[in-house]
Amino acid sequence: MKRVIVDHYGGPEVLTVVDCDAPQPRAGEVCVRMLAAGVSFTDAQLRAGTYLGVPRAPFTPGYELVGVVEEVGAGCARLRVGDHIASLTVWGAYAERVCVREEDAVEIPRDVDPARVTALVLTYMTAYQLLHRLAKVEHGESVLVHGAAGRVGTAVLELGALHGCRLYGTASARDRAAVERHGAVAIDYRRENFLARVRELTGDGVNVVLDGIGGALSLRSFRALTSHGRLVVYGHYSTLDAGRRSWRAWAEWYGATAAVALRGALTHRTVMAYRIQRLHKGRQWVPMSFGRAPLVGGGPRNAAWFREDFASLLALLRTNEIDPVVAERMPLSDARRAHELLPSAASRGKLVLVP
Repeated sequence: MKRVIVDHYGGPEVLTVVDCDAPQPRAGEVCVRMLAAGVSFTDAQLRAGTYLGVPRAPFTPGYELVGVVEEVGAGCARLRVGDHIASLTVWGAYAERVCVREEDAVEIPRDVDPARVTALVLTYMTAYQLLHRLAKVEHGESVLVHGAAGRVGTAVLELGALHGCRLYGTASARDRAAVERHGAVAIDYRRENFLARVRELTGDGVNVVLDGIGGALSLRSFRALTSHGRLVVYGHYSTLDAGRRSWRAWAEWYGATAAVALRGALTHRTVMAYRIQRLHKGRQWVPMSFGRAPLVGGGPRNAAWFREDFASLLALLRTNEIDPVVAERMPLSDARRAHELLPSAASRGKLVLVP
């Protein structure tokens, strides 16, 4: 079979396709024939070595997998050969066959488009849990999302609109229409001061800010909150410089994140950090307001959230209430090209690798 490997951290050029033997499932695992693997900015961060908990090279990237079970390992009781599943792999999905733990696989109907379902695994799941598991938005509350024309940003706008939120999104001028299509107020981050614009539009700030960029932006996002608002930092895109790791940006990200967490501890505002794989494994980074809540929390209940939330998203997909757009389906051998297209494809839709 073929799989993609990263033999050292770097730009898209470090992605290579190799031939190898198909993996054999261990106890508690199933071997899945890949039907679709999503390409995301998180994959780019893994490739560049900037993602928290990134594996040592060489490794196979790929956060999102949809496929069909071909072999079942010892001890598996739920899945059968021929079942279609989706899985949050974190890495490893860029391969024709992938072994995943049975407990990490979620059954999906056979009549849904695997490429569209792939978008639910990471992108829409992130958006859904940011809104409903961490920020716990209520109908009518105001939400500001940075990078609103990107994949997670678009999903936040779709899901937030369904929930009756008042939505604001930062984006470039060329993406204004994409943001406004979901009923949100678009703020041109290049030409407008988003903090001043938010205050002008709302009077006292927004209830929730979702920040997938981090760094200095988090400090300004904190100031955009109402007196009891919630800031969720869920990414560190600012740590990439032209697709590669920036140590200076990492230092700025950590410094800004610590500073905003401290400010949250001294006020009635709440600062939270989110990493989907920690929540998926039964742990999460929760309010960082040190005097009022633990830095790390979670438990068995959280481990079931992924399955519950995925079922909710799948229902919304089946009723066409959400529209995960696929920008392009590309063969696995074009993984490098897919990563090269990532910066320009985010506003067009999801890039998906297929066998």
